[in-house]
Amino acid sequence: MSSPHPGQTPTDTADSQQEMTLIEHLLELRNRLLKMVLAVLVCFLAIYPFANELYLLLSQPLRELLPVGQTMIATDITSPFFAPLKLALVLAVFAAIPIILYQLWSFVAPGLYAHEKRLAFPLLATSVVLFYLGAAFAYFVVFPLVFGFFTAIGPEGIVELPDISSYLNFVLKMFFAFGVAFEIPIATILLILTGATTPADLAAKRPYVVVGCFIIGMMLTPPDVISQTLLALPMWLLFELGILFGRLAQRRPDDQTAEDRDGE
Repeated sequence: MSSPHPGQTPTDTADSQQEMTLIEHLLELRNRLLKMVLAVLVCFLAIYPFANELYLLLSQPLRELLPVGQTMIATDITSPFFAPLKLALVLAVFAAIPIILYQLWSFVAPGLYAHEKRLAFPLLATSVVLFYLGAAFAYFVVFPLVFGFFTAIGPEGIVELPDISSYLNFVLKMFFAFGVAFEIPIATILLILTGATTPADLAAKRPYVVVGCFIIGMMLTPPDVISQTLLALPMWLLFELGILFGRLAQRRPDDQTAEDRDGE
């Protein structure tokens, strides 16, 4: 260890070393963020040439239910350009999520204990898969039922011409709602592992959770019973799944302490 310079106290040296450590962390964080942005940019450049085809695929659940001769329209002159562009950008972020989470994991992993490392990475990977499953559930199950409901209850004589920008905003909100809802098992497991609650306490609050799931479904989905139920029921089932895996992942503090000493 180098000795302090003339006129510099040991306290000044310690403060300088601590400042350098903070700067190193900030530089590493900047590098990680740049890699995340680069990953999104690369995915965007790969996806954008197919943006129009992807939009047609995204709008297929609605277009198949429109009456013969009716189609979607663009009420804004810039919508045919910006709607596919926005879709390509969002899909690029979705595609880059594994890389983004890996960069976050690489940044925080050195400060974790051994047992935390063994749990954190599987939880991160599972959260990505659950988010994708939530979006897939919305596209393949929810959209056909919801759009079928909306197109069937309209008054006679009303021509349905959905706007492409409004449709995109609607489906992206649904993707996000179902993707986040499918993260409930991860949130439940984290609450149990951090000691904020126990599986028994969560099981005792099951009636309140069921009511809360339907309230959230009412807030995040269109005002129809079908879409609200299709969001509330999976949320409840995923909550039960989180309790189950939370019981399996729950560890004794003594075991964790011993493992932490071994990993140091």
